Amino acid sequence: MAAAPQPGLRSRLGPVGLVLAGGISVQFGGAVAVSVMPRVGAVGIVALRLVFAALVLLVVCRPKVRGHSRADWGTVIAFGVAMAGMNGLFYQSVARIPMGPAVTLEVLGPLALSVLASRRAMNLVWAGLALGGVFLLGGGGGFDGLDPVGVAYALGAGAMWAVYILFSARTGRRFPQADGLALAMAVAAVLFLPIGIAGAGSRLVRPDVLALGAAVAVMSSVLPYTLELLALRRLPAHTFAVLMSLEPAIASVAGFLILNQALSVTEALAIALVIAASMGAVRTQVGRRRARVDEDPVAGSAAEAVAGAAAGAVGDPVAAAATSEAASSARLDAPSKK
Repeated sequence: MAAAPQPGLRSRLGPVGLVLAGGISVQFGGAVAVSVMPRVGAVGIVALRLVFAALVLLVVCRPKVRGHSRADWGTVIAFGVAMAGMNGLFYQSVARIPMGPAVTLEVLGPLALSVLASRRAMNLVWAGLALGGVFLLGGGGGFDGLDPVGVAYALGAGAMWAVYILFSARTGRRFPQADGLALAMAVAAVLFLPIGIAGAGSRLVRPDVLALGAAVAVMSSVLPYTLELLALRRLPAHTFAVLMSLEPAIASVAGFLILNQALSVTEALAIALVIAASMGAVRTQVGRRRARVDEDPVAGSAAEAVAGAAAGAVGDPVAAAATSEAASSARLDAPSKK
């Protein structure tokens, strides 16, 4: 008679499945967004995604708008600006280059932030590995095989992502639950809606476009946010970060299945190198955080969420903020749950 699965293993596999499902939803939602771009353009689909996501988060979270200081509002506005910029740049990128390479180049922003934050010699290895992946992705040093404008947009999105992570952590400390995320999403939507209207005009209100825009918002924001929030209640932040490092590969699969974006062997190897670098940086951060926890359990536990987000956040901008806040709560609440 076969042995029954261990409860501990089952409890670990459950949240892992939720994170992977969230990643699949994000990247396939992105592929659907690319397919809608011929109708409304990149700025149009970004505007729809941000507006629908903001409406859902505002209804669900019902954030308080009173009682916040000027510094609180400054932080959430900066967070919203970073969110709008990151989304706008990324979708401009995937309008020009395949999703797999675009996500791979974008993740260099959080990866660089992780390497700089760690200040460990081992991270030079991970940085070198990532640079090797970029070198291969560019076909041996140049980006003749990829639209250079699309590459520039992807790198810009990665830089904005690094800024986004920093303000995500600050927002999570200043606002309860996901209130800051909802308010920042509203700021991003307000900022980007005029750009979307200017770029797409009346095409934005076509019923088919609205329906697809809502689907993109649900697949790329609402669903992964919910799944990852549930997963982080039972999953360590560093394990979550490792799983999120797989998203360039998921993006490549989504691009192939929905958009017929096939990768060459060299491009696949390049993406694998960047994924390995991201995972390695996460593991290095884990060792650093464990050492800090041994020295100061309270400070080390509080720092884990921010470091974990910077080390391995790869994928959806909305979910990244939510998971940063959720990771912080999970780490700080852990002692009372034992």
